[in-house]
Amino acid sequence: MRSHEPRSTSSCAACKLLKRRCSPTCIFAPYFRSDEPKKFAKVHKVFGASNVSKILIEVPEEQREDTVNSLVYEAEARLRDPVYGCIGAIALLQRKMIELQHDLALARARLARYAANYSTGVAGTELDRLTMTGLGEFLVACGGFMDSFNQSSSYQVNQDAHMYDLTQIPYVYHDHL
Repeated sequence: MRSHEPRSTSSCAACKLLKRRCSPTCIFAPYFRSDEPKKFAKVHKVFGASNVSKILIEVPEEQREDTVNSLVYEAEARLRDPVYGCIGAIALLQRKMIELQHDLALARARLARYAANYSTGVAGTELDRLTMTGLGEFLVACGGFMDSFNQSSSYQVNQDAHMYDLTQIPYVYHDHL
């Protein structure tokens, strides 16, 4: 566990930022090392040192590292997008998933059309009409949540952004600590 690792004599990033002496029992020291000052600065800016301390005290010691990682992620997301925070990133990924499901359905429909044309000689226009009818129902079923989110969203999703590349999210607010 990180809390039992030997510490150097220097203050942790939290104590340095708060300009206080770092005690051997400092709750922040195992999770905010002195060589990562920006990590605590972001968490402190969003949640406040007192609230983070209270959270860490309430969480069992074996879950604290995961808790800190979650707080850091949420703070970074909130600093990038003060309105939606993590929800904005989740919504972007859900929209991308729906787009990919749609693309997969189109590819399967085209594959089925080509296979049917090859084996039975059915006219392509009739099969196209049947395929598009089914896809329209699919889009209505999948798009409900995202359509309601997009109506209240203050930004457009970057269509060229890679699914897992969160740096491409058009954030409203940029802060370089």
